[in-house]
Amino acid sequence: MRLIQLALLPALLCSTAWTTTAAFAEPSGPPAIAPVPHDDPAAPDPAVIFAPFEKGNQPNATRSGSGLPGPGYWQNRADYTIAASIETGPHVLHGSETIAYTNNSSDPLDVLWVQLDQNIYRADARARFSSRYFNGHTTDGDVIESVSVEPAKGGMPVPVPFLISDTRMQVRLPASLAPHGGRLRLHIAWHHTVPGSWGGRTAVTPTSNGDIYEMGQWFPRMAVYDDLRGWDTSPYLGQEFYLEYGDIDYSVTVPWNFIVQGSGALLNPGQVLTATERARLAQAATSDRTVMIRSPAEVTDPASRPTRSGSQTWHFRMQNTRDVAFAASAAFAWDAARLNLPPVSPAPGAKPIPRLAMSIYPVEAAANWTRSTEYVKHAIEYFSRQWYPFPWPNAINLAGHGAGMEYPGMAFDGIKDHGKELFWITTHELGHNWFPMIVGSNERRDAFMDEGFNTFIDVYASDHFNHGEYAPKRDPEYAPGGGNPADEIIPWLKDPKAPTLLEPPDLVVETYRHPITYFKGSLGLVLLREQILGPDRFDPAFRRYIAAWAYKHPTPYDFFRFMSSEGGENLSWWWRGWYEHNWTLDMGITGTSYPDNDPDHGVTIALHNKGWLLMPATLLVTSADGTATRATVPVEAWMQGNKTSITLPTHGAIRSVVLDPDLKLPDTDRSDNIFDPKP
Repeated sequence: MRLIQLALLPALLCSTAWTTTAAFAEPSGPPAIAPVPHDDPAAPDPAVIFAPFEKGNQPNATRSGSGLPGPGYWQNRADYTIAASIETGPHVLHGSETIAYTNNSSDPLDVLWVQLDQNIYRADARARFSSRYFNGHTTDGDVIESVSVEPAKGGMPVPVPFLISDTRMQVRLPASLAPHGGRLRLHIAWHHTVPGSWGGRTAVTPTSNGDIYEMGQWFPRMAVYDDLRGWDTSPYLGQEFYLEYGDIDYSVTVPWNFIVQGSGALLNPGQVLTATERARLAQAATSDRTVMIRSPAEVTDPASRPTRSGSQTWHFRMQNTRDVAFAASAAFAWDAARLNLPPVSPAPGAKPIPRLAMSIYPVEAAANWTRSTEYVKHAIEYFSRQWYPFPWPNAINLAGHGAGMEYPGMAFDGIKDHGKELFWITTHELGHNWFPMIVGSNERRDAFMDEGFNTFIDVYASDHFNHGEYAPKRDPEYAPGGGNPADEIIPWLKDPKAPTLLEPPDLVVETYRHPITYFKGSLGLVLLREQILGPDRFDPAFRRYIAAWAYKHPTPYDFFRFMSSEGGENLSWWWRGWYEHNWTLDMGITGTSYPDNDPDHGVTIALHNKGWLLMPATLLVTSADGTATRATVPVEAWMQGNKTSITLPTHGAIRSVVLDPDLKLPDTDRSDNIFDPKP
């Protein structure tokens, strides 16, 4: 979700071995590191820093010690068939749905829990005491008209009792749902008033040519029953979602002059689009340049709709998804271009269809949004090549209220977004298709696995687009001067009130939400990729993590174990320092000497550590003759104490020694990082 775009600079350079530059002979032999015993009880304790990091969910049959899903991993499934309609006068969405629910767990279930996120708008919502939203506005939330259960073997649905508690509904089953594949069909009829533009993620936004309905978390959705805690019934306080996967088939009935776009594939274009629009879509399916499907000039032309009265029903389907969203309005202009990805089928056995990048927007946004579809196309294609293939038919960018919100295959952005801000928000929100839409982490408990991971992949997308047209990705609040992210994070690391990345997100006050969840979360992965593992180890591991946990529910500890195992590195010190704590880094140089007092025998550099956070560090030694030698001081240098020395096979007198010469590390005190030996 976008409230502010996060800042990171371009990819950092990884130093993994000592090297020599300039036109001089390369010294032979590796550097020798000699640890000095730890002798200061007030200083950082290596026994604590390097202790095994065995926290969180422990390895078992469902989650292995390698961080992979275990041989006994299971996950329940929820498939939806939904019929909805918009009553435009009072702004009411009516709906009925059937949920085919499969219990793959080993537990019989006597109740089901359903999420009613629209209840966050009620006057008595718990979120009123903790949320930053809504400014006193209210609705009646989800009004549940009926709930019934259809037995797995068929028969008439049987009404069942239900209990609504804030944003959750407990459904009491007439008989326990059997484990290991038990199935039932849950029927729910409901309606709710759509909030005005104050609603944020769900809103009605007025424009000159009609209201825009932005419909997110718009239908009752199954809560997750998992192997970690059974039913995960955290109330919705504004911290996004945790959902089961399945297929969602949904229809939306709207007035005749509306355009509807939503997650998944449109199944009935012949009924809801004109012949001209269908022809333009076919043209867009073969074009890398944006094709106008419905121009701003056509928005008020009745001929741009296939009928002139009554209503129309738009039918969509999305496979293997945790959610769907849609937008509907008479005010939409619409453009599209092809996605250079393999065709997909909207339903089993159906003919494959081309895949499109699309934008829908009112005339007020037309001048700002001319490149929106170009940005959509780049984001989806780049992330697909770099990390994991985009699995769904279309990717859509909506100009509306400006919630900066993500849903599978769809982003809700702002009418006023333009230029680099539009590129950054489009890329960020569509990047969420990978985290958490494909990799289904629990946003309500582990926000950094959503926002931090996604901001991390944004950094490289900004570098890649159009030869860095909008690089580096910046944040106007936290990096107004375009500074170094390694420096910008230091105030947040030193702030004693700052939460950690593992802090439950509902406990994180707004002051810290972006700098910690987004910025620190993303910078941690940049440092892991560029300074600790290196891209050659990080990238394949991160890709396999995504593939292994696609459409599943990993925890932070699954990720920690996986990256340590697949990356080939004991990273306990990193997970503890950067994620469990806000420890700070402070390394420095205390002096130099020549072995045997002979500069031709190399140089010995004495180092000290005063911080609990550790990282590999680069040393740059410049000789009097201009020869530059680089060496890496690994974290193992500090295993037995906070003082160490490194001897480098240089030749001749030394002019200077610099620790972290490229300023890539968040060192809190660089005053001792440069040493000029006395003659």
